[in-house]
Amino acid sequence: MVAYGDFFKGKRVFLTGHTGFKGSWMTLLLQSLGAEVTGYALSPEQEQNIFDYAGLDKKMSSHIGDIQDLSALQDAMKNADPEIVIHMAAQPLVIESYKNPVHTYGTNVMGTVNLLEIVRQLPNVAVCLNITTDKVYKNNEWLWGYRETDTLGGHDPYSNSKACSELVTQSYRDSFFTDSNTVIATARAGNVIGGGDWADNRLVPDFIRAIQSGEQVVIRSPKAVRPWQHVLDCLGGYLHLIWQLSTNKKLASSYNFGPENDNIRSVESLIDKVCKAWGNSASYRIEGNDAFHEAGLLRLDISIARQELGWQPKWGMDKTVTQIVDWYKAFSEGQDALGLCQKQINEFLQH
Repeated sequence: MVAYGDFFKGKRVFLTGHTGFKGSWMTLLLQSLGAEVTGYALSPEQEQNIFDYAGLDKKMSSHIGDIQDLSALQDAMKNADPEIVIHMAAQPLVIESYKNPVHTYGTNVMGTVNLLEIVRQLPNVAVCLNITTDKVYKNNEWLWGYRETDTLGGHDPYSNSKACSELVTQSYRDSFFTDSNTVIATARAGNVIGGGDWADNRLVPDFIRAIQSGEQVVIRSPKAVRPWQHVLDCLGGYLHLIWQLSTNKKLASSYNFGPENDNIRSVESLIDKVCKAWGNSASYRIEGNDAFHEAGLLRLDISIARQELGWQPKWGMDKTVTQIVDWYKAFSEGQDALGLCQKQINEFLQH
């Protein structure tokens, strides 16, 4: 059983980015725990998306809007009167950030400013959690994991804008929330994977599209090492942090949530494992692409989350891959997306 148990039951939660892959899973996880979720986000970008397939627009209070629209966001948040705010809305792709840096910075930096400015005006927010990324760290291609005290940076506009979002959060916390009833924190997670992701330029969705087209999946950076983590393990870490923050304001800080060492592996190693689990002659090929800079080696140190929060990841690489393959195969065979998600959520919560 998860440590936070019944904590979220009846809680009013405002979630930005609820139409995305992680946001949709977060909505379903929170609802499984009994929370009342209000969402604010742009419409799903892909025609195939878990938000629509799971029918979430009919199962929650959903506001479609831009995080950069201060007035619309303010109206939605004031009407929701949340006790917990989780900020997940973002432009989340490295390659897209090179193509459209202005939009990336506007969403990831000013979107954070807008949200925190509104939280200042809301009387009942106990916890506000800003979700960033493991890519906020200045990448030195170290063999060891980055710690929360390491230098922030970011080569590409996505990573850099997320580092800026961290600094904005720190400034707001120090400037406006030191004597407040609201606790502000940030969470940094690695490469999150799971069923129901169809985003462009992501490894698992690219694999699924290739399989559906009867083609080989193409990988562009086979030796790049990432901390792969199932989406529920990641989201469970966020909720564990919120639960802890609700009773201990001294924990207001930044936290890494990543996998065990077995999940920290190369792109080629992961996709080879997925191909074998899928079967049916699934295969891949390597095509180099040096058009954009991406970090080659990235690891997270999760010691602080373990020691200060009492959190640890649940699902290793074998379990993660099995859950992903089972989800997509069952969905392709006509099974209901909502039911597939709920089944995996129930298993996760009981683990």
